[in-house]
Amino acid sequence: MDHKSTMLSVAFNGADNTGKTTQIGLLARRIGPAAASAGALHDHDSRWTGIRDDMAGWWFETGRIEEVVDVLATSYLARSAAPGVESLRLLDRGIPMLEASIAATVAVRENLAAPAAADRARALLEPWATDLRVAENKELSLYLAFSEDIGKNVAHSLAHQASVTPPYDRYQWALNERLKGMVGEGRFEHVVPIGGRSIVQVQREIRRLLHPRHPAVPARALDGVQIIALAGLSESGKSTAGEYLRTRHGHARLKLGWLLDTAAAHAGIPDPYAVTEVDQAEMIVDALDRYLTAHYYVTGVTIESLHSKKSTDALRRMLGEQITVTYLHTPMADRRARSETGADDVVVRDVVKASRGADRIVDIADRVIDNSGTRLHLERCLDEMVLDRHWPARQPETLPVNMLGLPIGPESYLHKLLDRTTGGADPVVDLLAVTGSGARGEFQSGWSDLDVFVVSDNARLGALADVLAELRADLEGVKLGISVVTLAECRTGNVSVRLQHVLAQIGAGAITPLWVRNGLRLPAPDPAAIVAATVANGVQATFDIRRQILAGAGDLHALYKVTGVSAKVQLEFRGVPVSADVDALTRLLGAHGHDTSLARTARTDRAAALEVARIVLDLWDDTMKGLKQ
Repeated sequence: MDHKSTMLSVAFNGADNTGKTTQIGLLARRIGPAAASAGALHDHDSRWTGIRDDMAGWWFETGRIEEVVDVLATSYLARSAAPGVESLRLLDRGIPMLEASIAATVAVRENLAAPAAADRARALLEPWATDLRVAENKELSLYLAFSEDIGKNVAHSLAHQASVTPPYDRYQWALNERLKGMVGEGRFEHVVPIGGRSIVQVQREIRRLLHPRHPAVPARALDGVQIIALAGLSESGKSTAGEYLRTRHGHARLKLGWLLDTAAAHAGIPDPYAVTEVDQAEMIVDALDRYLTAHYYVTGVTIESLHSKKSTDALRRMLGEQITVTYLHTPMADRRARSETGADDVVVRDVVKASRGADRIVDIADRVIDNSGTRLHLERCLDEMVLDRHWPARQPETLPVNMLGLPIGPESYLHKLLDRTTGGADPVVDLLAVTGSGARGEFQSGWSDLDVFVVSDNARLGALADVLAELRADLEGVKLGISVVTLAECRTGNVSVRLQHVLAQIGAGAITPLWVRNGLRLPAPDPAAIVAATVANGVQATFDIRRQILAGAGDLHALYKVTGVSAKVQLEFRGVPVSADVDALTRLLGAHGHDTSLARTARTDRAAALEVARIVLDLWDDTMKGLKQ
């Protein structure tokens, strides 16, 4: 794309240590030749050569204030006027920063309050006023600020300094005070908050602001992507983990070396391992950015494998909560046994990794997984880590039994069940909820089952079984369908497709439990998981319908239920969600010109039940028309 017709100068303003240089570097690296930094001020006036050895002394003490202003103003204007072949110029500090820095300097040197310092700065800059206005009007000014509070901004700037002198401390207070005044005066086109945000989050907002102004600026910066960065010593299971995350959870699997080589090739860097570890982190982010722009549909990525603590620290600062540093800890004996190149080779490779600091990443990892057990254990740990991001955990509300509108018999049973399972110091369950028709207010005596969902653990199954046996007679012929899962199964997604729907309904408030242990947070499957579960439900229902037909349809209730499930799934993918079996069958039959009265008679009439089942099976089969037989 030709960007030469669009010329834009963007000035990144802000107090010290607000990330101006980093943001410019990220943007320039990503855009390439169409963009470039305008360079440092000292590159535009030869007088800086004699000043640099005692910059602070000259600035605050020895240099005449008129000389300081002259050097600064001349440098700013020379940089602004410097020719460039790029269409996007990125300036570290724009013209407003010249005025703000001079105001802060005279505030320190001449002990002036903020208003007087601002007036004094304008007076000192008067000889260049016309040229400065022209230069400022050519800039699109961004202001990067940690906070709206001056004190917090000063603390942030000073916290990143190795040492702070009293004049520099006063300078930062005066500088931030003047910058806040300039915000009120409208001197900056956009204010970009940086407090509590990662470097990439700030970059994302900057791109959002600049993309409409210049076509070379990408619109996105790793938007909506979660990154799992794997670390560990040789044969610790990183490749196994990366492949599982690819096949089970759809993560793109990327190698650290490939990311560095890609970024280096783009930037013309001959050896990516010769640059600093902080630069390596920026290169990794740049390569990720390019990859994810090309593969815009990717929402999860793994990186194999981190090899130094310092670059990992830098990556975390850049990516914030988007990255999960995951260290696989595996005993030496297990790693030696797994090696296909010999046990001694593990020791040799460990020495290399340790020399880079790979073994110290465990100290800063977000997750440390003990991989001394089975592969199944590793996969469950990975499941929980991924779903912790995608399935938000919520603390469910509760409601009393009498709010369900159940007949007296089932309501009385539930009162007794709750009394025996949730009372005392050690409840038998962590959560108890009614699902199905009983939760929707559609329970029909003589037809509906009483479906109950329970979260508990294996250690309490015996106690729960005793309670159910004790209360069996109280059901008075109502069929109890009880599903028990552990919290760990919920958090790892190891539940049936039907129970995934139950978890989603509890998370959305469509099902309200009758009792929840204090502090329990239950994960709610995301929409993508529910779509997959819905398809699986339809597939299973098809098999179950055929099984019932082949068994002679002796259990009309069971046949009707699974036929209703298939109907609900088919309607769901037409954008018509229906909860009750009879309503789903009525809608599906009617949509295809069949007798809708069959939806009710199929409950008790074998011929009608078989006819409805065959119709629903045929409609499911229609979704595969045109495929090779």
